[in-house]
Amino acid sequence: MLTERQRALLHLYYVEDLSLGEIAAQVGVSRQAVHDLLRRALIALRQYEVRLGLAERLEWRLDRGVRLRALLRDAAAAAGEPVRGLLQQAEGLVAELLEDVED
Repeated sequence: MLTERQRALLHLYYVEDLSLGEIAAQVGVSRQAVHDLLRRALIALRQYEVRLGLAERLEWRLDRGVRLRALLRDAAAAAGEPVRGLLQQAEGLVAELLEDVED
């Protein structure tokens, strides 16, 4: 969705933690050009997020997972021994899914 240059600049700035001046020297443009390119890339990412709603959907899934885990814990506490083991296994699986989504 982003150009290769935009991805590279975002990587240098956010992942490599380089300053605008360091990126400018490395890429061979002015510090202001780096600033403008980063700003345009972030605007594009925000527009994609508004259209796709990925963060909102992820938040919805996390919320449902947390609620499901709590329900399974409550059910396991109230259930007889054979059912309790199954509910605890299910709660463990939900916990793994939540950990994977949160990473």
